[in-house]
Amino acid sequence: MARTTFDQLLEAGCHFGHLKRKWNPAMAPYIFMERNGIHIIDLHKTVSMLDQAAESLKAVARSGKRVLFVATKKQAKDVVAEAAKSVGMPYVTERWPGGMLTNFPTIRKAVKKMATIDKMTADGTFANLSKRELLQISRQRAKLEKNLGSISDLNRLPAALFVVDVLKEHIAVAEANRLGIPVYAIVDTNSDPKDIDFVIPANDDASTSIELILGTCCAAIKEGQEERKAEKADEAAAAQQNEAEAPAARGRRRTTGRTPRQAEAAAPAAPQAEEVKAEPEAVPAPVEEKPAEEAPAAEA
Repeated sequence: MARTTFDQLLEAGCHFGHLKRKWNPAMAPYIFMERNGIHIIDLHKTVSMLDQAAESLKAVARSGKRVLFVATKKQAKDVVAEAAKSVGMPYVTERWPGGMLTNFPTIRKAVKKMATIDKMTADGTFANLSKRELLQISRQRAKLEKNLGSISDLNRLPAALFVVDVLKEHIAVAEANRLGIPVYAIVDTNSDPKDIDFVIPANDDASTSIELILGTCCAAIKEGQEERKAEKADEAAAAQQNEAEAPAARGRRRTTGRTPRQAEAAAPAAPQAEEVKAEPEAVPAPVEEKPAEEAPAAEA
């Protein structure tokens, strides 16, 4: 069963594309028709491709990996931030810091610097600083929090990238392609889908359209996380059961004084059936042939 229906996408305005003069010919397979100079997106394809992307994101979450959400346009910032927080995933809604993926160690240094400032605040080091130094450090901390606060728990490169508006976030897409990170994206009629691994053709300007698609993808991610928790719980239960059974097995070995392998080796071999030797059949004695008596010679 599809995660979204044609009617839901239609009500959210996912079918509205850009003006005909702004279209990208590479999006022709996903365009249904043109009306009043505006391209209309084929929502039947949107339904199937959204389901494929959601199932793939579910598999990523089930494996315990992270998905980085990227959307810096005004109408998508709040929607993306809330959706990412609901599933505990990192997100970027301010300016994309160049080299965030390709130069990830440098970004991690900036995040650690923010943690160092927090530590200085906690241990009372700020009390020995002048007002000017306090002001400078506070401003630096606020700037780091604004740009990198949402990825402070991202200790390694994400397993996938979810982008809203491929045209605006082309730098993020290029970095992900260079590192081989799969890209999931809402692609409008003015964008080029060739660099996107999982294309979701839809309106990337309307907040209702973005909210519906993000809600579907995040619901799939949540399902993957729940399945991962269930698998871990089953593994823990199996481990506890094995630990509980181990003392009983050791107790049985103590009572017998031998391990099962030693007992098996010491057990007397099962008597093998004696082979019945067949007596040789009596061979009849050879009959001596008597020489034939010579016939009397004929009388002359």
